[in-house]
Amino acid sequence: MSYVPIKGGQKAIQESANVLDFLRCSDIKGDPVSLSCIESQFSYLHSRVLSEGGLYDRDLASLAIKQSAGDPLEAAYYLRAYRSTRPRLGDTPVHDTSKMRLIRRISSAFKDIPGGQILGPSTDFSQRMFRFDLLDESPESFNKVVSEWLQGDSNEELPDSFPKVIEILREDGLLPPRVDTNNQPFDITREPIVFPVPRSAQLSIMSRAETGGILALGYSNMRGYGDVHPTIAELRVGYLPVEVPHPITGENIEIGEVLITECELVASHQVDPETGKVYLSSGYGVCFGHNETKAICMAILDRSLDNGRRFGVRNPSEDAEFVLQHIDGIDSMGFAVHYKMPHYVTFESDLDRARKTQDQMEKLEKKIDNEL
Repeated sequence: MSYVPIKGGQKAIQESANVLDFLRCSDIKGDPVSLSCIESQFSYLHSRVLSEGGLYDRDLASLAIKQSAGDPLEAAYYLRAYRSTRPRLGDTPVHDTSKMRLIRRISSAFKDIPGGQILGPSTDFSQRMFRFDLLDESPESFNKVVSEWLQGDSNEELPDSFPKVIEILREDGLLPPRVDTNNQPFDITREPIVFPVPRSAQLSIMSRAETGGILALGYSNMRGYGDVHPTIAELRVGYLPVEVPHPITGENIEIGEVLITECELVASHQVDPETGKVYLSSGYGVCFGHNETKAICMAILDRSLDNGRRFGVRNPSEDAEFVLQHIDGIDSMGFAVHYKMPHYVTFESDLDRARKTQDQMEKLEKKIDNEL
């Protein structure tokens, strides 16, 4: 059986795209949404698409959101697809996140940390009640908010960087010393994933994972299907300087900065099987943009996957293959929506088998009745 029913569907497909574009433009009272508007007024959505798309291009992320009508998975798909067409120009050196230009920095492990807590932009303290004044905003109201905030700025000079809280624990011997390796990071965009995977591949997959997917598996660990309740040593949001080797001198030079969210957490102590010493366990998470939920859950899963490697898998959140194969939004969405494609042949086969089984059951029932 062929796909006869869908012959001549090219015009219908084109009209489907036209209808989508019509609905986007049908509000004649509204103005087109600019890319800068999307980036500034939908900053959390913008950050999510940047992270899940795995390509740090702020304008393209805004364009993807606009073109996808606000669907974050579809928008991330545009970025991921575009990224695959770009040439690779080179590799950056390992970046030191202690050099971040911070806009937010908190710790739930310590009240007082060197440099102080910086609350920065956050919805943590809001009451989740509607602000009905936003229903009728104007450019003048925008300008008023900006001018009033700038007038209250104390112009207090802040240090260029802040020390890492987790390094304090390391200096006190509560965390194992850092081990510097020259291993080349695993490139998940060019190498096939074969389990077990190195930690660099594990972190790369989680860094561009779908926020809801990584939240669900992280939450399963928090609820008790693992060693629960880690503590955030430090959560950072800020701009990380990007350096590349100079094409002539070879010296590292700064070419720009990217907005990232970084989380380092600690949890219950464990005995190091190699040294026999007792250390706190830890986890690490980082992603493009301002996405604290994702960075926290990434750190939780990083620690739980390490537990699974060290002590054996005891729950799904400690199974690397289960976790890493189910958190990528592009893969998950692709498999889910492919069911919308024509399945006439396979379904006809299912119908044939169902009818044959029904016939066989009816014949068997008649035979049993005749024998009785």
